Amino acid sequence: MVTDVERRPRTAIVSVSKRIPLTLSLVAVLLVTGLVWGGLWTSFEQNALFDSVAYGLPALREGRWWTAITGTFFVNHPAVYPFVIISAVGLAVLEYRRGSRTAACYFGAGQLFGILASALFLWLAALLPWSWAQEQAMVLDVGPSGGTMAGLAAAAGLLKAPWRVRAWFVLLGFKFVMLLFVGTLADLEHAFAVLLVLVIDRPLRIGRTTVREQRLIAFVSTLVILAVELLTLLVPTDGPFGATGAFQGPFVDAVIDGGVIALLAVGLRRGRRWAWIAALVLAIVNVITGTLLFVLAAVFDPQELAAQFGDFDVTLAQSVLWLLLVVYLVVVRRAFRSRRRATIGDAPAPSRDEVKDALRANGGGTLSWMSTWDDNSYFRSTAGAIVAYQRRAGVALALADPVGPPTARATAVSEFIRVAEDAGLVPCFFSASEETLHAIPVGWRSIVVADDTIVDLPGLEFTGKRWNSVRTAMNRADREQMSFRLTRLADEPWGVKQQLRAISEAWVGDKGLPEMGFTLGTLTEAEDPEVRVALAISPAGDVDGFTSWLPVYGEEGRAAGWTLDLMRRREGGFGPVMEYLIGSSARQFSREGAQILSLSGAPLAHGDQSTGGSIARLSDWLADVLEPVYGFQSLHRFKEKFHPRYETMYLLFRDEGDLGRIGAGLTRAFLPEATLRQFAAAGLDLVTER
Repeated sequence: MVTDVERRPRTAIVSVSKRIPLTLSLVAVLLVTGLVWGGLWTSFEQNALFDSVAYGLPALREGRWWTAITGTFFVNHPAVYPFVIISAVGLAVLEYRRGSRTAACYFGAGQLFGILASALFLWLAALLPWSWAQEQAMVLDVGPSGGTMAGLAAAAGLLKAPWRVRAWFVLLGFKFVMLLFVGTLADLEHAFAVLLVLVIDRPLRIGRTTVREQRLIAFVSTLVILAVELLTLLVPTDGPFGATGAFQGPFVDAVIDGGVIALLAVGLRRGRRWAWIAALVLAIVNVITGTLLFVLAAVFDPQELAAQFGDFDVTLAQSVLWLLLVVYLVVVRRAFRSRRRATIGDAPAPSRDEVKDALRANGGGTLSWMSTWDDNSYFRSTAGAIVAYQRRAGVALALADPVGPPTARATAVSEFIRVAEDAGLVPCFFSASEETLHAIPVGWRSIVVADDTIVDLPGLEFTGKRWNSVRTAMNRADREQMSFRLTRLADEPWGVKQQLRAISEAWVGDKGLPEMGFTLGTLTEAEDPEVRVALAISPAGDVDGFTSWLPVYGEEGRAAGWTLDLMRRREGGFGPVMEYLIGSSARQFSREGAQILSLSGAPLAHGDQSTGGSIARLSDWLADVLEPVYGFQSLHRFKEKFHPRYETMYLLFRDEGDLGRIGAGLTRAFLPEATLRQFAAAGLDLVTER
């Protein structure tokens, strides 16, 4: 009996197959011709039929015009079949997304243009004293790779920004390297097919890409040139500029360029002006060197030049890559203006007191008071809103939402992104609300990182069955003569402060890692006069637990709510002390006229599992792994006792390529004092716990 689980994959396969009949038919024809004429196990070039069906300049000269069609359905060697079939994946994607008719047009145009344009190019180039062109002008070829490459190029154009531009640069880079350093007739045909799609679709609109994307392309391009220089020393090449053997390349060029390019690549990725200038100078020197060698080779005997200067064929090919880099660096020159330790925004930056004044004047979110903590820097937008951020691991981590007039916050988001990228940083917003989510540029990504748990205070009564756990804790506290005090830490005597420090130090000592920061405060932040502390005191005068509450300002300049920050309890003290503290605090704040109580959000813990895809699932997995150390999920479940409503908090970022650096930046923001030894010890504890 077939179950639903088994039936679903079959249904999906059938559904996809029905939408790619062209690709499946092409693969089927290739396999059938290979089976009939033996191309699946022997080289088809040895078959008597090869000259009659193969395409190329010799076939067109002899009037065999039909070969442009017949040669498409054969493969010249058994080893090539896997590559041809794999290259058909791009055509399948194109057909699935845009239909069989469109895919057929791209495939047919790419195949015919690649064959005919290559023949025309070689016919003209063979008139010159160019041995490579003269050799390739006598070669015949078979296979559909020109068409499948056109399909792959068209499929790359279907990707969303910025992956579309990245995919195209990878494709073009691969084709150029293959043409310059391998240089077979097939490589030439592939290049023409890809260039045809480039002209038709125009996917590379560099002027419309972001500054950060332009820097990334320059970074990758320089690394490609470095990889090519190293590989050509180790691997023999045979391209348009001549053949070289292994370990016979330009050692001096490779040593000089290789030592410098790695340093320049890092500078280009960060948008440094000095790196752009140095890379441009190095590229121009290589282009001039290649040009001089080309002129000398045209005037003098190349063999005599090789005896004098060594094998320079690879240098000529590499100079073409350097020329392309020169053109690109000049076109995107405005992307390289950042300097080391560049500030974000105009000086002077807003002060902490200005941020507090802005919160009192305009209100803020439940996490906005955290923007007044140490380690935060500030950017002021032209409209007056302020973004609090931390600079970690090359990332500008904006905390929560911009602070300031509501009408100015969207402008602050876009301006912060621009100035952060100009400074060579990766911008992102952590624990942002829906308001900031709607303000980010089109194409940005979002991940749910937490749920803000909010309790509405007006009319709050701990009655009914669902409040049993909270009501029981408060009744037990009355029976055991526990006392509750809502105070400010600065107003407490030295003895109470020492008890709070001892409780905190014991809590931290059990974790193996230091106290977390960024969106999680410490006693230092609790000392702020505007932060309130709730104490649970035993009949003996001991502090059995405490919580701290951050103000949430409304538009009237007074605290319209409070956000839970610290939660600490004394070992062996009153059992349900946290339920007692939060319940008592909620009652007191309600009497004072506050509207909301935010229990904040536990990092990496949230109730919404419906969005985010594979990245969100990775976040959930990480939360499970870290549960033995920090108990994020347990904390989230504890807060559910107070039956809050949820407001989603997001991580907002440009694209998935930034997640590695953002992850490193968040690690340093949350654990700025953690050492490698502590990370290793915590990792060992995780393995032991699990």
